Amino acid sequence: MKKEIKFSLVFRDMWQSAGKYVPRVDQLVKVAPAIIEMGCFARVETNGGGFEQVNLLFGENPNKAVREWTKPFHEAGIQTHMLDRALNGLRMSPVPADVRKLFYKVKKAQGTDITRTFCGLNDTRNIIPSIGYAHDAGMISQCSLCITHSPIHTVEYYTNMALQLIKAGADEICIKDMAGIGRPVSLGKIVANIKAAHPDIPIQYHSHAGPGFNMASILEVCEAGCDYIDVGMEPLSWGTGHADLLSVQAMLKDAGFQVPEINMEAYMKVRALIQEFMDDFLGLYISPRNRLMNSLLIGPGLPGGMMGSLMADLESNLESINKYKAKRNLPFMKQDELLIKLFNEVAYVWPRVGYPPLVTPFSQYVKNLSMMNVIAMEKGKERWGMIADDIWDMLLGKAGKLPGELAPELIEKAEREGRKFFTGNPQDNYPDALDKYRKLMKENKWELGEDDEELFEYAMHPAQYEAYKSGKAKQDFLEDVEKRRAERDKSPLDDAKPKTLTVQVDGQAYRVTVAYGDIDLPASATDKVSASVGEGQDVPAPLEGKFFLTKNTQETSLKVGDKVKKGDLLCYIEAMKTYNAIRADFDGTVTAICVNPGDSVSEDDVLMKIG
Repeated sequence: MKKEIKFSLVFRDMWQSAGKYVPRVDQLVKVAPAIIEMGCFARVETNGGGFEQVNLLFGENPNKAVREWTKPFHEAGIQTHMLDRALNGLRMSPVPADVRKLFYKVKKAQGTDITRTFCGLNDTRNIIPSIGYAHDAGMISQCSLCITHSPIHTVEYYTNMALQLIKAGADEICIKDMAGIGRPVSLGKIVANIKAAHPDIPIQYHSHAGPGFNMASILEVCEAGCDYIDVGMEPLSWGTGHADLLSVQAMLKDAGFQVPEINMEAYMKVRALIQEFMDDFLGLYISPRNRLMNSLLIGPGLPGGMMGSLMADLESNLESINKYKAKRNLPFMKQDELLIKLFNEVAYVWPRVGYPPLVTPFSQYVKNLSMMNVIAMEKGKERWGMIADDIWDMLLGKAGKLPGELAPELIEKAEREGRKFFTGNPQDNYPDALDKYRKLMKENKWELGEDDEELFEYAMHPAQYEAYKSGKAKQDFLEDVEKRRAERDKSPLDDAKPKTLTVQVDGQAYRVTVAYGDIDLPASATDKVSASVGEGQDVPAPLEGKFFLTKNTQETSLKVGDKVKKGDLLCYIEAMKTYNAIRADFDGTVTAICVNPGDSVSEDDVLMKIG
């Protein structure tokens, strides 16, 4: 009989690889006893990644959710683990060091045993501090190798990275195959090399089904000495998610490994509860396409967890491209054609931006940049014309060292725009911030919380925390759920009802009510938008998206009468979850803001006027 293989249920990632949200705390504590009753899990992934942020978007307290959700597993002797993004903590952007230190203390106090730390660039300078922070808090530090496939991401590359992290104090290693594109034999060699040097270091393999390699990969890493395998379960297995528990157990049992037995009665309880949660509201955010596997993902190497947002981006950008083609009597593009063009562009862009592993947030950056390039070229414009500030931070080294070299044309573009490359420690760019948030909480008369957990949450997710405290987050969430339910359940006759649109006529924004058939329109069917319009040169939208005057919020920072200089930040357009900065092309005074913050705009819509 071969060695024992233990299973970990990635309950958090199962949901976030399928859709936007995870279950609420009342649903989590309902399913926990049945998961425990299954009797086959040594570990459960309970939180981390986007878990805390999602709870804030619900209008719920993530600290309460983590404490209540981890408690039954502790009582049953099952270890809990979470995912963290090293320098980025639990968000998409870098986090000050003092907030990172507090992060581990809070999560340990709330009941999380193991922290799985990864850097989206595999820069060990970002990971190693987290080892010390985790140990200071009493947590097990599991450090990740973000697996991708390129000429520089070799068996030797990953072996050396693992040995460096173990030397720095990592208790465990995770082979994080987030796109499922790790080649089975190479993954086995990486595990074997680590075990040869450190036979007592536990290794856990995390993979996604996506392109179809991962069942073979699971078998190879187990043969090489892997200790834990991450699994999912129906109805959220396969597709953009993970290999199913039942299939993995049967395969490894046949191969002679010791694997735990599964209480199938309890399995069916969990499966039924997952379906119940989907039927409640979570299914409203899960695209049926996410349940499919696709070997086209081998080429671009995009992770399964982002395919849902990618397909939504395709639909909106296909509409934009075809509007352009319609005006010029050009043949329309189909979604499959755009998908292939995007995949080809990712393959072109990825090496030129230094081969960042395609994991959060850098997978989004590479995909978004590739999509912007495709749209631009389809409309007769140049590649690299629109690069968001967050993407520039990656290219310039502010988030860590890129594994490969930046293409000469991007270096030249950076120099032409006066951008500076950074070669120091990324953490140095982000000074401590807890005192600032303590002061703000005192001013707002907000409690710091048990173990300073509320302070941590505010410092980690300030905009979302404020929306949660004000009640706006819950209101927005409930409204969105009702809107999606209505869309799901609507009758074909609903399409005939009046719709209100914003259109531009000679630089003036109008709200127009449009209806089909014999329907009486209100007297205000055509109204001017409230923003005043003055004389001046138009600032057109360079792409479709939502208009904002400040990043991550609808608050106005620029107003009519403000003077601007060439290069000054005017506004943002949020597209594909990236805020694209729009800057002034000349000096002048803002004479009109023609769009309301939060409104959707089409390409070439007039955003504002500068005289």
